[in-house]
Amino acid sequence: MMKIDPQAPYCNPEQRHDFVLLFDVKDGNPNGDPDAGNLPRVDPETMHGLVTDVCLKRKVRNYIDLLYGSKFNKLDFNANGRSYGIFVRDSGVALNTKIANASEAVGAEKQKKRTISEARAEVCKRYYDVRLFGAVLSTGDYNAGQVRGPVQITFARSIDPIIPLELAITRVAITKEGEDKETEMGRKPFVPYALYRAHGFFSPALASDTKVDAQDLALFWEALLNMWEHDRSASRGFMACRGLYIFTHENGLGNAHAHELFERIRVERVNSNAVPRNFSDYRVVVDDTNLAPIVLTRLCEG
Repeated sequence: MMKIDPQAPYCNPEQRHDFVLLFDVKDGNPNGDPDAGNLPRVDPETMHGLVTDVCLKRKVRNYIDLLYGSKFNKLDFNANGRSYGIFVRDSGVALNTKIANASEAVGAEKQKKRTISEARAEVCKRYYDVRLFGAVLSTGDYNAGQVRGPVQITFARSIDPIIPLELAITRVAITKEGEDKETEMGRKPFVPYALYRAHGFFSPALASDTKVDAQDLALFWEALLNMWEHDRSASRGFMACRGLYIFTHENGLGNAHAHELFERIRVERVNSNAVPRNFSDYRVVVDDTNLAPIVLTRLCEG
């Protein structure tokens, strides 16, 4: 697994960073749509595949959980030293319980009208995903306000249109007791192949508010590179990171518009007449000319 040095320029929380993430899926369902029988999500007008930002953030959370979860207490954070707890975690603990505990730890009293800034800061201190992605902390008896996360990720969209498929499968295990049959039918939705592209942004101004440091950023880049290796399942087929390109600006305000930088990363078909079934059916063209003072880092290619 690739490790990231927190001293690297693209881990500096005082500078703005914009990034492009490429990943692909083969014979799997990267993000099922519950409104469509769990078929892969698509844009119905263009049939391009979609993967939500929520799905990608979940994978980041799971990777951090894998690294630090064994040290978590019953409220899903590590009380000793800097915490990399996970606020939105499948542990059965209500979010309002976590907010209340953080509020009581700083001596706050129950009230809903005014934001308790000390409680808000305590939640950010405890939970890595709140520091990075933000959260709504005003849903219980203690109003810890809202946190705007310095890391924002767009929906990922497939480079080419996809055709979501669904195969019929059989199983020998019977669901209901007493049924007079030997097999049952099921469905397995998947995409034969798709290459997806997402864009992301890091705001140093918001990072200063939530107290994100270089180690937090290093863990985020590390998660984008490695999280696919620890998210395997029969339904997802084979997924992998195929590109991570980070544009690091000279300062916090930035030196160029994000869309202008993203246009420097182009994904092209090698053969426009062939149906893409592998990453080798594409080429990534990077224009890194006349970028200074912006620095482009290629953490993953291919």
